[in-house]
Amino acid sequence: MLELRRAERRGQDWIGPELGIAPRTVGAILRRHDVPRLVECDPLTGEVIRASKTTALRYERSAPGDLVHIDVKKIGRIPPDGGWKAHGRAERPGNKRGLGYDYVHAAVDDHSRLAYAEILDDEKGTTCAGFLIRAAEFFASHRVTIRQVISDNAKNYIISADFAAAIAAIGAQHLTIRPHCPWQNGKVERFNRTLQVEWAYRQIFTSNDERTAALEPWLKFYNTRRRHSAIGGLPPISRLS
Repeated sequence: MLELRRAERRGQDWIGPELGIAPRTVGAILRRHDVPRLVECDPLTGEVIRASKTTALRYERSAPGDLVHIDVKKIGRIPPDGGWKAHGRAERPGNKRGLGYDYVHAAVDDHSRLAYAEILDDEKGTTCAGFLIRAAEFFASHRVTIRQVISDNAKNYIISADFAAAIAAIGAQHLTIRPHCPWQNGKVERFNRTLQVEWAYRQIFTSNDERTAALEPWLKFYNTRRRHSAIGGLPPISRLS
């Protein structure tokens, strides 16, 4: 059990079914051995890096498409010969600063947790609008019609005419979270963390293109095979029937 936790860096709700053990028993054993929570650990090394706080507020819409959470996550670009994770900080070849960021735009359905993501060049309103249109097409391909979209209060969402036009084009209503209440957009925030742990930082990539190419296969796995503890240990696709 401890070796599986170390190798896969997954929680009790994943480890338990893998080993045929009740998740609560797994949790008790991990606590007994002083294993830190995943949220407190570096996603690549597993070392403790910070503490965190969580909220007890939870909600879930009753049907797919009732509410879709959207957000943008910035991740540093990888140089062609690999970054410091591949070479170590001391042996990092050359000065690779100033490479900029990849902007990972994500949309997560509140009910099913079905997710769609793209890596884009920025987070401008026009870019967010184009992403929303393509996300709506993705959900429509799974027979899901978006009725409401929720985002934070970033300017690219709340003052962009292009984004407002995209909302109107898909026939949805735009909701925003209360200022300083990120948990109201918690499902996409949690998806972003999973995306970092299981895709962006799960392995050492030697180029940005290599990491980009790994996103689509991971998304397919996330939607169709990865067990999700919040929906009874089933993958998101199971809630679309």
